[in-house]
Amino acid sequence: MQLIVITGPSGSGKTVLGEKLADTLKDSIVIKTDSYYRDDMIIKLLSFLFYDIYDRIISIKDKQLIQIIESIINKDNNVIFSYYDFKSKVSTKQIKYIRNIRYIILEGIFAHRLNLNYRNTINIIIEQKKEICKNRRIKRDQNERGRNINEVIKKFNKSWYLYFKNLRKFKEQNKVITLRLDDNFKYKEIIYKIKGI
Repeated sequence: MQLIVITGPSGSGKTVLGEKLADTLKDSIVIKTDSYYRDDMIIKLLSFLFYDIYDRIISIKDKQLIQIIESIINKDNNVIFSYYDFKSKVSTKQIKYIRNIRYIILEGIFAHRLNLNYRNTINIIIEQKKEICKNRRIKRDQNERGRNINEVIKKFNKSWYLYFKNLRKFKEQNKVITLRLDDNFKYKEIIYKIKGI
């Protein structure tokens, strides 16, 4: 079983790439780190004190995420997945029957910051211009998360800074593939690498 890690700054197209890979690879499942935000009282209180708390690794149920990945690798048939609602800030759980999975696609802004052995994963970093990412984030957060434009821009700028601050170490310690979503040639190269062609 192959674990594929997709990371990139907010609004860079991680979800789009994850879905594209899943369509291409077929026997795959996509896990979004965004689905594993904490919804307990402590994180809700911290969100009032720190406007950028959801851009920090403390906001993610990292142990639960790793357990999900391990369950799939261990070929457990029934796996409990989480789904996070950004407006209500509440998680729900859903049991999925999993079988014949060959590829786990882990995507998200925190995908490269979990307690995983990234030397055994295929690591993809999406590159995109800051202005494009910001405009995508504004549109998404206004439509899906009920935020006003000033709040989105403030959160985006902090998120951008924190992401790149924590990316350097990951790139230094692991093999990574950088990709722009419009680079179809590089995309095909990645598919060949994943499939071992």
